[in-house]
Formats: sequence, C-alpha cells, structure tokens
Amino acid sequence: MGSRILLVDDDHDYLELVKNRVRAGGFSEVEALDDPLAALARFESEADFDVALIDVGMPELDGRELLAAIKRHSPWTECIMVTAVNDARTAVQCLREGAYDYLVKPVSEADLLFAVNRALERKRLLDILHIERSRRPPVFEHPEAFQGILTRSISLLRVLKEAELHAASDVPILITGASGTGKELLARAIHRASPRRDQIFLPVNMAAQTGALFEAEFFGHTKGAFTGAERDRPGHLRHCEHGTLFLDEIGNLPPDLQGKLLRVLQDGEYTPLGSSAPRRADVRFVAATNEDLDHLVAGHRFRRDLYYRIRGSWLHLPPLKERREDIPLLIEHFLKELSPEAAAAGLDPAALDALMAHEFPGNVRELKSILQAAANLAQGRTITAACLPGQLRRHYLNAPAPRLKCGSAVQPLADVEKEHILAVYAGLDRNKVRAARALGVGLNTLRRKLKGYGVD
Repeated sequence: MGSRILLVDDDHDYLELVKNRVRAGGFSEVEALDDPLAALARFESEADFDVALIDVGMPELDGRELLAAIKRHSPWTECIMVTAVNDARTAVQCLREGAYDYLVKPVSEADLLFAVNRALERKRLLDILHIERSRRPPVFEHPEAFQGILTRSISLLRVLKEAELHAASDVPILITGASGTGKELLARAIHRASPRRDQIFLPVNMAAQTGALFEAEFFGHTKGAFTGAERDRPGHLRHCEHGTLFLDEIGNLPPDLQGKLLRVLQDGEYTPLGSSAPRRADVRFVAATNEDLDHLVAGHRFRRDLYYRIRGSWLHLPPLKERREDIPLLIEHFLKELSPEAAAAGLDPAALDALMAHEFPGNVRELKSILQAAANLAQGRTITAACLPGQLRRHYLNAPAPRLKCGSAVQPLADVEKEHILAVYAGLDRNKVRAARALGVGLNTLRRKLKGYGVD
C-alpha cells in the first residue's frame, strides 16, 4: 500500500491545486477535504493517514484545534501546517503542539513535495522504533493508580498507558466498551493518576436523568428557586469541584438534556437555578458508554457537537474474549474475594478449560458471576465443570467427543495433560502455588509433574 496523504483547506480552488501537485509527485492515495469537521470525523472513524497538510485559518474549526484532535486520535500521523500569514509566533506554537513542519502560501511544488517526503521519512523511522517498543509492555509512571485493573494483556496494558498519558490534562475523555469490561474502573484509575487525585470522584448515571431534575441535580439551586426549594443546594458540578465527574451511560442521556450539558463543556461555566451569577465548572469530565455513538449521531439521537466535545480523548476497552490470557488471573482474584476456602480449592482442569473456551458476552462481570454461582455449588470443594451454571455447563458436558478417522494419529493422554499443565503454569507467571490452585492439584503433585517435564 502506498503512502496516504490528507489535505484539509476550506479554499476549494487551492485544495484542488495542491491535490494535483501531490499526485503529480507520485502519490496516488490523496484525499482532499474542504471541511475540517469532516476531516476530524475521518480520524475518529479510525482512518489511517501518513501525512496531513492542514490550513491554519479555517472558520468552523481552527487548524490548530484540528491538529490537536488529530494528535489525540492518530499521534503517528505527521502534520504539516499551511497558512497564508507568515507569522513566526503561530509557526512556533504549531510546532510545539505536534506539527512536523510549517509552510507559508504560496508554496511551490518543489517545496511542497520536499516537505511531504521528509515527513514520510520521519514517519518511517518512527514506525520502526514503535514496532520495536511495542514488543515490550509499557512502563507506568503511576502504577498504583491502575492496581485495581488486573491484566497481563499487552493490548489492554497499552490502553491503560494511553489513559495514564491523558490523565495529566483536563481534556474530556470518552471510554467505550461492551458492558462488563470495566469502564468505571478505568475512569477511577484515570482520576487516581491525575493531578485531581486528592479530590472527589463522582459517578453519575446519565440514563437516569430527567428534564425536571437535571438542572437542579447538575447545577444546583438557590433557596426559593422553585416550589419546595427551601434552602440553597449545590449540584454535582459544585459537589465535585476540583475533582472528576464521571458521566456513565452518556449515550442514554435524553436528547432534550444534551444541549444543557454541551453548554457547560463549551463555556466552562454554569448558573445554578435561581441565581444570576455564573460559576466556573472546575471539573474533569470522563464519560463512558457501551452504545455506538457514531450510530446514534447518524440517527440524530445524539448531538454531533456534544460527541466531539466529550471525545477529546477516546479509550476503548477490549472484551474479555480478546484477552483470554487474563482469565486465569481473574479467576484467582475473584476466588480470593469469595473466600480463602474457594481460593484454596480452585478449579479442576475441565472447569478451567470450559471457562477458557467461553465467549463471555458479559465480560469480566459475567466471569465473576459465574464463579460466585459455581463456588456456592462447590461448597468449599474444588470447582468442577458440573458446578458451572446454565448454558456453559450444558455446552461443556454435552460436547461430543472428537471423531477420529481410521488410521489417524491419537495424542497420548499424558501429552495432553502435559500441554495443559504447562499452559496454566506459564499463564500464571510460573507461580507454582497459584498454578496448583487453578489446576486443582496439590503443590507437591505439581512440583513432581514439572520436574518430570524438565521444567524448573
């Protein structure tokens, strides 16, 4: 695939000129947009561009604002800013904010292609460095903030590292992911990693908001503001001042209330009911949803401008089925939470195999619920496949034995056992005590097995 170039300029004639020049330079994959909001939407839909040339002075969305948004969504895209005004201060600001180069109109074809090729070479070298670094787990500045999120999945660790980087600023964050993936856990971790960590973290269920109470709940009210308002009452924004306001289930906020929330995000201030004095909204907004907001925006059920405001930074939590290496770790943690007896008894291999094969549509929350039910049935004994609830148990117990063709090779039972033991042992960081519990065998038995396999 060739290099992908994006051009953004509200001057349509100039845009066509630059597009033709870039294509004449040997680049066939060139996309030209005269609407900066459309360009932003391309990055938010996970479009992948190598280089973006951006006009600085655009009315709907300033070029520097678009630059900042692109760097949040696609930090690997090299951005070249183009302007009709030769202003050294603006040039320096753009470079400080992540632009690779700064060109002043009119730009000759030679200068244009030189800047694009130089940016592509820089991206190529950074890609090589990124590939090398991606082979190693990220290093955290505030590991204590993320201790409540159990994982050894590289994909999830990268999401957590990105969350830590975003935590340092006050840019709104949108967390997406299926139900049960731990969106509130991540929101709390972001709060603990932020400069606001010593202030309040306030979760609010946005799906439960109603028109009559929204303003009073969020903005507060003065005495006598309405019938029954017998005293001044601070709202959510005042209650968690200097802290973090977690807007859970933001996708279910009724449409008639979305504009009220948007005004706070846009203006950075609000006015309590019955008051004429606006207050500064000194809070960090973190929102979460399991809804497809792009779909809701397209269906006019969620405001596009609110969507852009809350999606200052975007983090997506992968489902449990995409990080199965975390299942043994989570099993051990949840059994310890249940009781010392449940943790000591552990699971037998068949139960562990059944859980490792399950799709977990309810994600981590479903795994915890399954283990609670199974431990109740086991009554302090090792959890077997027969203890597993509902469809999962029936699917495993009724699964047909594999049919072998005549003359086909059969793997010896001892080899199957060896593979399973070594997989669980490796999955639990070669911790013999934890592996023995997960396998449902005694520690001495596991040591004897591992010694026989020649494993320390």
